[in-house]
Amino acid sequence: MSDLTKVFQRLKAQGDRALIGYVTTGDPEPRLTPRIAEALVKGGVDIIELGVPFSDPIADGPTIQAASVRALQAGTTPKMVLRIAGEIKRKRGVPVVILTYFNPVFRMGVDNFFRLVKSFGVDGVVVPDLPVEEAKAYREAAETCGVDTIFLAAPSTSNERLCRIVACTSGFLYVVSHFGVTGARETVEDSTVQLVKRVLAFTSGRVPLAVGFGVSKPAHAKRIIEAGADGVIVGSAFVNIIQKRQGDVGRMLEELEVAARKLKSATRR
Repeated sequence: MSDLTKVFQRLKAQGDRALIGYVTTGDPEPRLTPRIAEALVKGGVDIIELGVPFSDPIADGPTIQAASVRALQAGTTPKMVLRIAGEIKRKRGVPVVILTYFNPVFRMGVDNFFRLVKSFGVDGVVVPDLPVEEAKAYREAAETCGVDTIFLAAPSTSNERLCRIVACTSGFLYVVSHFGVTGARETVEDSTVQLVKRVLAFTSGRVPLAVGFGVSKPAHAKRIIEAGADGVIVGSAFVNIIQKRQGDVGRMLEELEVAARKLKSATRR
C-alpha cells in the first residue's frame, strides 16, 4: 500500500479529508521551498505537491505561470526538484507528489525518470499533458518503481473514458473542477458539485478523488468535501502569498501557515 493510499485511508477513518498543497519548486528560490513546505505542513497540509517549473505550462493560469518564470530564473532544474522533494519527504514525513509536463520526463527517459523519482522517495507523479491512451510505457515504468500515477479527469471527460482513466490511476484521481487553467476563483460552481458526484460513481471503493483548479478558500473546500470528494488541491492561493511576500520571508511563512490552517479546518466533515 502506497503512502498516498495510507494517508487517504487514515484521514477517512478520522472523519477527515485531505488537503493537498501545491507550490512551484524554486519559487522564489530553491532554498526556500523546504521552508515553504514546512509552513504548509504545520498549517495542516496532508500531502505536498511540487511543481516542476516549465517554460510552457499550458494547464496553468497567470499565477503559476509567473511562479514558473521566477523559479526558472532562480536556476531550478527537474533534478533539483527531485532532491528538494526527497528532503521534504524525509524531514516532514508527508507524502510528496510532483507535477511535471511530459517534456522533462521524455528528455530524462521514462525509465530513468522513475528510477530517480523512486530514489528520492517521491510518492506520485502528475503529468497534465500526457493522455492515458499514450501512457503505457510511462505506467509500466512507474509500476516497476512503485510510484503512483495520478491522472486527471475534466468536466468534458466522457463516462467511457473516465472508466479507462480510473483503471490507470493510483494514489488519487485529480479532478479538474472547471474548464480552463489553474487560478484562484471566487466561487465553486454548481457544475463542480455535480461533476464530483458523477465521478464518485466511478472512483468509490477504487481510488480517492481530489479536486483542484480554482480551490482557494475554506468555503470552496467545504463545499467540495460535502459533495463527497476525498480531498482538495490548493495551489494558486498559496502561490499568491509567495509572490506577494517574497521580499519578507518570515511574513510569507506565517501567512502560508495561517492560510493552510483555515483551509484544513474546512476539510473536516
